[in-house]
Amino acid sequence: MARIDDIIHQRLEKLHRIRQQDIDPYPHRYHRSHTTKEAIALFERGENAQVSLAGRITASRLMGKATFIDIRDSSGKIQVYFRSDHLGEKYEFLREFDIGDIIGVSGNLFKTHTEEITLGATDFTMLSKSLQSLPEKWHGLVDVEKRYRQRYLDLISNEEVRQLFLVRSRTIAHIRRYLDERGFIEVETPVLHPIPGGARARPFITHHHALDQDLYLRIATELYLKRLIVGGLDKVYEIGRIFRNEGISIKHNPEFTMLESYEAYADYNDVMKMLEEMISHVAQEVLGTTKVSFAGDTIDFSPPWQRITLREAIKEGCGIDFLEHTNAYSLRDAIRQLGIETEETLSPAYLTDKLVSTFVEPGLIQPTFLLDYPVETSPLAKRKPEDKRLVERFEAFAGGMEIANAFTELNDPEEQKNRFISQEDWRTKFGDEEAERYQADFILALEHGMPPTGGLGLGIDRLVMLFTNQQSIREVILFPQLRTK
Repeated sequence: MARIDDIIHQRLEKLHRIRQQDIDPYPHRYHRSHTTKEAIALFERGENAQVSLAGRITASRLMGKATFIDIRDSSGKIQVYFRSDHLGEKYEFLREFDIGDIIGVSGNLFKTHTEEITLGATDFTMLSKSLQSLPEKWHGLVDVEKRYRQRYLDLISNEEVRQLFLVRSRTIAHIRRYLDERGFIEVETPVLHPIPGGARARPFITHHHALDQDLYLRIATELYLKRLIVGGLDKVYEIGRIFRNEGISIKHNPEFTMLESYEAYADYNDVMKMLEEMISHVAQEVLGTTKVSFAGDTIDFSPPWQRITLREAIKEGCGIDFLEHTNAYSLRDAIRQLGIETEETLSPAYLTDKLVSTFVEPGLIQPTFLLDYPVETSPLAKRKPEDKRLVERFEAFAGGMEIANAFTELNDPEEQKNRFISQEDWRTKFGDEEAERYQADFILALEHGMPPTGGLGLGIDRLVMLFTNQQSIREVILFPQLRTK
């Protein structure tokens, strides 16, 4: 097997010979009349016009005075037929081509005796000389580390990976279309925040030199989007990158994509109905079905989804009734008595999350709403009128993982102020780094009056995992976070 250095040397020699012939191996432009998919469709309709195609060489078969080369663009692959008697002296230039080169070819389409639609070349040109060889002779790139670090090779080598990211793109496009058609407007809010807020998370910190001020990459878009509800934009949403300084796992990446939407004069029941309708609609549009295979299970996104209170789910999973434990010490001791290790923190949010992740979440394969969380765990959600210990909040699960979180939004500025103060107390008392911070500017906005509002956060990456049967979030993010070599 040729060494990498030898391959590069051979290709550099070819590049030198091309330039010696006064040919630019990296021209500025090329007029492509069709994609390969469009050209094949044109031929199948009985139209046989001359076409100009372009793509990367993926296979080459030299047979003396005739050569077959496969080229691929983003729409697919096509075979190209080169004949020396049609191309004259230029035919010899094919010797300078390598697997991985990008070329442009003009000619007419025909079918070979094996019924393969093929482009008969009347002219061709080099568009980009590849100096590196493609991985594993086109048998596919399987080295996971290399696939993530050099995603371009993954996309070149693995058709299923290209299709996965097309599904991702179409999923986001149809979510936008669904919301746009229902009167929502898409907005953009700051990525750099003076105080992190809107979620339980440890933030990334940076420094703005001109302002001489520390800023934080956003951990949520919530508090800015709700300011827009105050301002009279009754239906808003944002799809954007969120940054959380947390561990990396098959379900977590430090930066990920989140949809957040807020609708005035709605509550969490309205949001539940919208979410199950939206995801089933998007699945049908993107996949042609509401049923997907994931980790050996068939998940059906068609409404209605199962609804169960958080209290019932935890009691059923481990026997603990969190409402019977009047302080964090009691709840932590009850969890440890079940043999579950916990951190020393007594944060109510952490302890509740521990119960859910251990005893409830893994069993929620079919789409399920967990309803009504303890008020201590949800500082931005409105209390339930019939039980002030709980808030109107749901988390949505499918495939054994959380995919969405939603509230009836708290719009009482005095209560919100007290909730923030309690969170700051827990940060100090329990060392809870992920507790909400006091947000004076947000309180000021609420004091101008925010209507009843239903808010939603949907994890795009995890939804795409479910749609494409991928068990790792890294598979659905083009450039996942990796440790520097």
